[in-house]
Amino acid sequence: MVVLALVATASVGVWSVRRAYPDYEGTAEIPRLTAEAEVIRDENGIPHVYADTPEDLFRAQAYVHAQDRFWQMDFRRHVTSGRLSELFGEDQVETDAFVRTLGWTEVARAELPLISPESRRYFDAYADGVNAWLDQTDGGERGLAYTLLGVTGGDDAPSRWTPVDSLSWLKAMAWDLRGNMQDELSRSLLAASGLPADRVEQLWPDPPDSLTPPIVPDEYVSPRLPDALTGTDGAPVSLTPAAADAISRAAVGLDAAPVTFGDGDGVGSNSWVVGGDHTESGAPLLANDPHLAPSMPSIWYQVGLHCREVGPACPFDVVGYSFAGLPGVIIGHNQDVAWGFTNLSPDVTDLYLEQVRGNSYRVGDDWVPLEAREETIRVAGADDVTITVRSTRHGPLLSDRDDDIEDVGEAARVEGESPPEDGYEVALRWTALEPGRTADAIFALNRATDWDTFRAAAALFDVPSQNLVYADTDGNIGYQAPGRIPVRTTYDGRYPVPGWTGTYEWAGYIPFASLPSVLNPAQGYVVTANQPVTSDRYPLLLTADFDPGHRAGRINELLAERIDDGEPLDAADMAAIQVDAHSDAADILVPYLLELDAPDGYYGDGLRLLRDWDRSMTADSAAAAYFNAVWRNLLELTFHDDLPEDEWPDGGGRWFEVMRGLLEVPGDPFWDDVETEGGTETRDIVLVEAVRDARDEMTREQGKDASKWEWGRLHALELTEPTFGTSGIGLIEWMFNRGPVEVGGGDSIVLANAWDAAEGYETVWSPSMRMIVDLGDLDASRWIDLTGVSGHPFHDNYGDQTELWRDGETLPMRWDEDSVREAGEFRFTFQPPEPTQSP
Repeated sequence: MVVLALVATASVGVWSVRRAYPDYEGTAEIPRLTAEAEVIRDENGIPHVYADTPEDLFRAQAYVHAQDRFWQMDFRRHVTSGRLSELFGEDQVETDAFVRTLGWTEVARAELPLISPESRRYFDAYADGVNAWLDQTDGGERGLAYTLLGVTGGDDAPSRWTPVDSLSWLKAMAWDLRGNMQDELSRSLLAASGLPADRVEQLWPDPPDSLTPPIVPDEYVSPRLPDALTGTDGAPVSLTPAAADAISRAAVGLDAAPVTFGDGDGVGSNSWVVGGDHTESGAPLLANDPHLAPSMPSIWYQVGLHCREVGPACPFDVVGYSFAGLPGVIIGHNQDVAWGFTNLSPDVTDLYLEQVRGNSYRVGDDWVPLEAREETIRVAGADDVTITVRSTRHGPLLSDRDDDIEDVGEAARVEGESPPEDGYEVALRWTALEPGRTADAIFALNRATDWDTFRAAAALFDVPSQNLVYADTDGNIGYQAPGRIPVRTTYDGRYPVPGWTGTYEWAGYIPFASLPSVLNPAQGYVVTANQPVTSDRYPLLLTADFDPGHRAGRINELLAERIDDGEPLDAADMAAIQVDAHSDAADILVPYLLELDAPDGYYGDGLRLLRDWDRSMTADSAAAAYFNAVWRNLLELTFHDDLPEDEWPDGGGRWFEVMRGLLEVPGDPFWDDVETEGGTETRDIVLVEAVRDARDEMTREQGKDASKWEWGRLHALELTEPTFGTSGIGLIEWMFNRGPVEVGGGDSIVLANAWDAAEGYETVWSPSMRMIVDLGDLDASRWIDLTGVSGHPFHDNYGDQTELWRDGETLPMRWDEDSVREAGEFRFTFQPPEPTQSP
C-alpha cells in the first residue's frame, strides 16, 4: 500500500508539472487579430514570430510570452503594484507598502496617456495576446505555481492583463539600476560610526588614470557648460559636522525595497563595439553581456519579431532579448542597426529632509498640505491592511516605510534650525517617479535605421539611464548616453539635504544634446563596462561613483593587443573576450604574497600554487581557489574591526583600489586590529595571517591536497526561482531551482560571476545573457541565455542553455527567414476569431 501511495503521489506530481507545458505546435485564436500569425521555434524553444501588422506581431509575442513565462509575468506585476501579499501572505506586507509608497503603478498610469498613439496600440495589442492565453487556460494549466497557490491559499486566479502591468515593469528596472544611492548612504554611515573623514575617503579612492580610458575620448567632449545651465538656485545651506554625522548615523540601505535585477557593486555590464577596419568581415561587431542577479528562469526572453513585409505600415524586423510582460525587444538588432546596454549609473536620486506638522509641511516660510492617498493591501490568509501614502513636492516620504530612513530624519540637525520634536521626515526625489516616454523609446529603437533615428530613439529613453552602444550595416559604430539626469548647481547630491529652503532644488535635466556621445571614434572601437563616461573635461556631474574600470580596462587591453598586432577580430574572438577570467585583484596582491616565506609543507602549499599561476579565475584552478580565500580573509582581517557589519567589504572593484593603496603603506592604521592589545599589526603580519587562515579554510572546504582544489566548487552558482524556490520546503525548492553550477570568474572580472566576500563565495551576480552581433552577416550572430526560454520546471527548455552558458558557448542568433525555417522544430499558428454568423 505504501508503494502504491508513493506511485500515486509521484504520478499526480508529474501530471501537475506537465499539464502546464505549452503546445509548441497547433493553433489558437486571438481576439482582434487581423490575419494569420505564425511562430517558428527551434530545438531550444526560441520563437520567431511572423505577422502582417505591428499589432498582430505584439499580440502573438504576448501569447508566446504567456505560454512560457506567465508565472514570471504575474509575479512581476504583483511586485510592481505592491500586491505580493495577495500571493504569499503577511510576510510581504512591508515590501508591498514600500512599493505602494513609491507609487510605481501610479506613475505607470500617468505615463499611459503620454506615450504615442501607436505605442498605446501596441500595448493594447500585447494585452490582447496575454488575455487570449488566459481565456484558453485555467488553474494549474497556467503553471505549477498556480497549483501550489491553490493549496497554500494564495490568489490563484490571475486578473486580466493591462498596459499598465507592462509599463510598471520599467519602474522596477529603473529602481534596481538607479545609481549610487547606496554609496552615498554608506559614506554617511561610516562617517557617523566614528571613522575619521580622511579614512572614509580612503575607502572610495580615485582609480589610477592608467586603469582605463573613459568611454568617450576627450576630443569628442565639449568643455563648455550649456548656457541654460549656468544659473544657480541660491547659496548652499551648510550642515554642521555634528549634523552631518547625525544625518548619516542611520543612513543604511532601503531594507523594505524589493530587488528584481539585483543590486550592489556586482551589478554592471560589459558591452563593446568594434569597427570594420579591425574585423575579419570588414563590418562592425557588437558584444553585450549584462550582469544581474541570477534567477530561475532568466530575466531575459529570446525572441524574433518579423513583419512579413517590412515598410512604413509594419516596420519591425528585430531579433533580441525581451522581457516577458513587455512588448518589443530591449537589446538586439534589426535589419539595419544593433545596440547594447550597460548601466550608466548616474546620480538620479536625492533624499530631502522635510519639516512636517500634522498634515502640512514647510516650504520656505509657508506650510502647505501634504499630498495623501490611502492604499489597501489585500493579504492572503489575513485581514486587509490599509496604509496612507504621504508625499511632498519632492516625492514620497520614505521615512513612513523604512526604519533606516526614518532614523536619518530623527537624527538630522540643520544649522540655524531647531529640529522638529519627532525629527524630520525624509522624502525621495527620483527621476523615475516623474512620468516619461521610455516605452516609446523601446519601439523607436526596434525600428531605427541609422545613427540619427537611433539617437532620436535614445532621446526618448528617460529611465534608467544606460550606456548605449551602436553599430549599423553601413559600417558605423557609436555611443550615446541617454536618460533624464538632474543638474545640481549648489550641491553634489552626496548627503540628504533640507527640503524647505529652495536651495537644493534641481536646476532641470541635462539636455539630450549635451549628453556624451561619439560616432566613429578614431580608435575604431568603443568599450563600456560601467567605467567613467568622460574625463573631467565634461562640465556636468553625471555621478561621483562610477565603477573603477577593471573590466573596461581589461577589454580595452585585449582589443588593443589584437588591433596593434594587425589581427582582425571575428565573433569567436569576441566570445573569448566575454569569458576572459583575468583578475586585477591578483595583479595587485600576488606580488606581495610571493615575497612572503613559503615554508615547506602545509602552510607553504597554497603560496607555491601562486608562483606559476596566470592569475586567471578559471573554474578548475587550484591557485584561483586559494587566492580568493586569501583575498576574503585579508579583507576580513583588515576591515571587519574598523567598519560596521553592514559596511564590510564585498570585495568588488572599489576594494581592489583600496587594497592597492593600503599595500603601499605597511603601517596604515587599517592594518592594525583595534580589538587586540599589546601590539600593532602591520601589513606583513596581516598578510601572513591571511595566507595561513586561507590554507586552513581550504583544507576544511576541499581537503588537504592543495593540487585538488578548484575555484568552481567553491564558487558555485545556484539558480533560484524567486517565489516557491525560496519557500524553505525542500521538495518544492528542488522542483523549481537548478544548480549548483560550478563557474569561474569573479568580481570586476570580464567573466563577471561576482561574489560577496562578506557573505561567502557563492555567485550572486552573473552575466544574465551574452550576445554577439555581426553586422556583416546577421545570420552569423550568436547568443546565449543563462537558463532557457521556458519558465515551467522540468520542461526541456527550462535550463537547456545553462551548461552552454557556463562553458562560454553560444547558439546561432538566427535572422534570415530561410535559416529560421530550416532550424524550425515546431510551428504554431494564430488565427483571427471565426466571424459570427447572423441568424
